[in-house]
Amino acid sequence: MITSKQRSYLKRLGHDLDPVAYIGKNDLTDNVIKEIDNLLEARELVKVKIQEGSQMQPKQAANEIAGILGAEFVQAIGRRFILYRRSKENPQIELPGK
Repeated sequence: MITSKQRSYLKRLGHDLDPVAYIGKNDLTDNVIKEIDNLLEARELVKVKIQEGSQMQPKQAANEIAGILGAEFVQAIGRRFILYRRSKENPQIELPGK
């Protein structure tokens, strides 16, 4: 669980990120989950965009993915959301207060 101070720090880092994963009309497929899992391990902080064809709401999708992958929901704005998970192999982001 991350603190509000850590969440604010991650929001600042995620502000300028471009989406690197997309949820399409088929919503959460195994391939989308695997892709986000790989991206979290490589980058730790990932911005995901929900395409227009999807019926999922950003907070719903973010919380579902976070639960499956053991990640933290950081923020949702519009049809985009940010997830964080510390990398096991190559940690890059140092959270304040740790």
